[in-house]
Amino acid sequence: MDLMEAFSLAGQRAVVTGGGRGLGFSIARCLVAAGADVVLLDMNAEIVEKACETLGSMATARVFDVTNFTGAQGLVDGLLEAGPIDILVNNAGNTIKKPIEQTEIDDLTKVWQVHVGGAYAMTRAVLPHFLERGGGNIVFTASMASFLGIPKVIGYSASKAAYVGMVRSLAVELGGRGIRVNAVAPGWIDTDLYRNAQKGDPDRERRVLSRIPAGKVGDPEDVGWAVTYLVSNAARYVNGHILVVDGGGLYAF
Repeated sequence: MDLMEAFSLAGQRAVVTGGGRGLGFSIARCLVAAGADVVLLDMNAEIVEKACETLGSMATARVFDVTNFTGAQGLVDGLLEAGPIDILVNNAGNTIKKPIEQTEIDDLTKVWQVHVGGAYAMTRAVLPHFLERGGGNIVFTASMASFLGIPKVIGYSASKAAYVGMVRSLAVELGGRGIRVNAVAPGWIDTDLYRNAQKGDPDRERRVLSRIPAGKVGDPEDVGWAVTYLVSNAARYVNGHILVVDGGGLYAF
């Protein structure tokens, strides 16, 4: 297997949830650069259509809310009318930031529905197609919150920790049928979400940077290329793995 064969995604088709902005957009951009046709799913029509204009003819926009669990199969069936799907990236996410005393069950449910419920529904919807074709790739966007205790985001932390269990369970159950399931776990990445969190709080930014051995936050494309690797032939023997992309922050003390 030569270099291009190992890393090229030419002829493959990917679906990226939450693909209109942030990490989802960067993941989609890297997949397109590797040769894949990419369907970007997002709740916001204006944002996802603009994202596809930026990416060019290899990107297609679809407006969809991943919490529409009963609609996931119909969405996938509709996408299959235009051709097979090879890759699913479960990236859509949200968060509610509150101390535990103010976090209600409804808050947990709203976050769980997007991350865990949405990812499960999309995975379940694409599974019959992957099984029929004898293979496919599924990648989840996990987080440092999958491993670290992060205060005031209990729903987000619980959901991202659940991703780790989902990935490992699915990898074992489906690996013998040609389907690989992995995840990336981004650390602190230079996205709008990160910038907004640091805005007006220089002490917080210093704490974050002091924890990262690399001495800087990551670029969104660092995550995009990690996903691209996981779904490529270069990673054909990688299954059930959580690829941490954090400049070493997870292991710093």
